[in-house]
Amino acid sequence: VQISFLGYPGTLGADCIPYVIADPVVLPKQLRPFFSEQPIYLDCYQINDDEQPIAETGLTRVAAGLPEEGFVYCCFNTSYKIEPSVFEIWMSILGQVSESVLWLLASTSRCADYLRAAAQKQGVAPERLIFAPRLPKAEHLERHRLADVFLDTFIVNAHTSASDALWAGLPLVTRTGANFQARVCTSLLSALGLSEYAASNEHEYEQLAVALARDPRRLQTFRIRLAEHRMTHPLFMTELFIRQFEQALLALRNGSRG
Repeated sequence: VQISFLGYPGTLGADCIPYVIADPVVLPKQLRPFFSEQPIYLDCYQINDDEQPIAETGLTRVAAGLPEEGFVYCCFNTSYKIEPSVFEIWMSILGQVSESVLWLLASTSRCADYLRAAAQKQGVAPERLIFAPRLPKAEHLERHRLADVFLDTFIVNAHTSASDALWAGLPLVTRTGANFQARVCTSLLSALGLSEYAASNEHEYEQLAVALARDPRRLQTFRIRLAEHRMTHPLFMTELFIRQFEQALLALRNGSRG
């Protein structure tokens, strides 16, 4: 039996692969007609490591190239996920939150130059876009703690980069999209009992991102709930995922799925 799992967040359309690992958020009932595969539903389709180390080097904002004061939005997605529509919204958010910056993962100098130029065209000072170099995983996770809110992308959500942010304790805002790859962050937040931070449309997404910057108490509540739920909800409960996955495989072997 062949099963599609991770790597490609969509249907393969292949008769030789009859099943896909999913959850009710990434693959709800209305999307099932567009999948050739029969879904195997878990609490959350994504597996995570609940022992993943986070460095403790005492990294500061200044050392990371960030301003000491001000609100730091970040998105450590690969740059190809940054479509024009979400970038325009990000610039609008920066325009509404004084002294805020957007912290992005550096891909190439050409990409950084292009995005800074795009920001300037929308009336945002290019120096408000700050680019982070690649680091070893534990150090990368640590630097999430210097940011205030992770802003998700739309057409293709953050996937592993979103679970990294949440594992590190960084609040995340997303917009629930129409397809599997655009619903992943909603799935992750739902698996943490934090689905209210998944906006239903672009306007709500923008409002939520701005509101969290303007209301420190609301943001702190998000951080506290994330810290509390991290080890008590399915997203980072590795043993629970393993049990569900094993039970699903046994059910397939015994012919009780399909």
